[in-house]
Amino acid sequence: MVVFVAIADSLAGRVAYSGLKKGVSGVGTQMKIKKVSKAVFPVAGLGTRFLPATKSIPKEIMTLVDRPLIQYAIDEARAAGIKEFIFVTSRGKSALEDYFDNAPELESELRRKGKTDMLEILKDTNMDSGAIAYVRQNRPMGLGHAVWCARRLIGNEPFAVLLPDDVIAAETPCLQQMVEAYAQTGGNMVAAMEVSPERTSSYGVLDIAEDMGSIVRVKGMVEKPKAADAPSNLAVIGRYILSPKVLTNLNRIKQGAGGEIQLTDAIAEETKGESNVFGYRFRGQRYDCGSKAGFLQATVAFGLARPDLRDEFGVYLNDMVAMQKAAQ
Repeated sequence: MVVFVAIADSLAGRVAYSGLKKGVSGVGTQMKIKKVSKAVFPVAGLGTRFLPATKSIPKEIMTLVDRPLIQYAIDEARAAGIKEFIFVTSRGKSALEDYFDNAPELESELRRKGKTDMLEILKDTNMDSGAIAYVRQNRPMGLGHAVWCARRLIGNEPFAVLLPDDVIAAETPCLQQMVEAYAQTGGNMVAAMEVSPERTSSYGVLDIAEDMGSIVRVKGMVEKPKAADAPSNLAVIGRYILSPKVLTNLNRIKQGAGGEIQLTDAIAEETKGESNVFGYRFRGQRYDCGSKAGFLQATVAFGLARPDLRDEFGVYLNDMVAMQKAAQ
């Protein structure tokens, strides 16, 4: 089981489903909303920011404490009711595929030695036959292109997208929060958090039509705008629930910011017709494990959240801080 950190979040008091129901004008009550049972995991990136480790190890199986990043994403998807897992991969990702396969020799050895606790841990890493599918992205053309590569497996169903780089510590897993909100709104939903103006150039940013607290109705999205051009400071992070119409939009989208096919551009197309794009202010703490600093921050936070580690690790951190202060 994933250890989710309990975060005292300033947004916690903003969740008001009664307000949501009024604000969305009955969107969720006038149409039958299909259950989200498929999720796409774009894992084709080279992970160059973590070289030389990623020369031979896929970034997604780098360990946060004692679990690979991808395990946190899988566990979050499972908690949200996802049953089908679609990985968009590239060359050099065989270790990622092997991670979710059975390991008969290891399991046999653990069983022989009576290490039942370790056998129990391995259960979370095993996936049923047919639960995971793999498709290749043969050229690095951006997140939108990666999701488009999975179109035949998605079919005509709503689907989730999870970016394993974004690890979110929350009492209720982020995607589960979104699925519960999506049951009221339908359409398309992106996870969002407020960032400082100088950081908007690193994110897709929402142009807000209506703010309903935990939910905002979106009238546009801008990919990596300069601070002066940003329509808000509400930034999109790596959790999405999307309608299959977004895949149709991706068929037509040309290269955008950074010379890549941007997923935000395809979602933004949906704001031009119906008002069916929503941002969700999730409750929790997001860590950018695609950066070294973010990965280290997550390691400290998740390490301190572990009952078997927090005492010894906490003492060490306090000693390190004291030594730094003494050195100054």
